[in-house]
Amino acid sequence: MLFSKEYVGYLAREVTNKLIAGEFIETSEKPAVTARVNAALLEELTLEDRINDEVRIILETYADEMNRSGANYQEMFKKIKNELVRKYKAVL
Repeated sequence: MLFSKEYVGYLAREVTNKLIAGEFIETSEKPAVTARVNAALLEELTLEDRINDEVRIILETYADEMNRSGANYQEMFKKIKNELVRKYKAVL
């Protein structure tokens, strides 16, 4: 993930404060809202990491075949990652 969890927590607090100040939301449970915003941000920011992990697992299963055919790991990584991004309809 590009940001530290502490920074994501800070962003969640700031987003919550701005939403409340701008009267986009109304709540009496600010900590609960902040926690949900934090969870949503973490989920979105870790999506690329989870996709990369899935690509590595796929490539591990085909490692022998790739070695025999002389396939380029980085090239295959990009191709599989692009396929998974399309599959999950992710925006990276």
